[in-house]
Amino acid sequence: MYRCARCKEPIKTDIGIVGVQCDRCGFKIFIKERPNMKKVVKAR
Repeated sequence: MYRCARCKEPIKTDIGIVGVQCDRCGFKIFIKERPNMKKVVKAR
């Protein structure tokens, strides 16, 4: 899932297509949403 960097609207189209714009504001920069998880790493 991606969101527009300007208006924070979720993008509903395929992000792999060249020339994708936000439907709401026309901005071309998107942020990939990541799950809010904590990673645990063991030290050796």
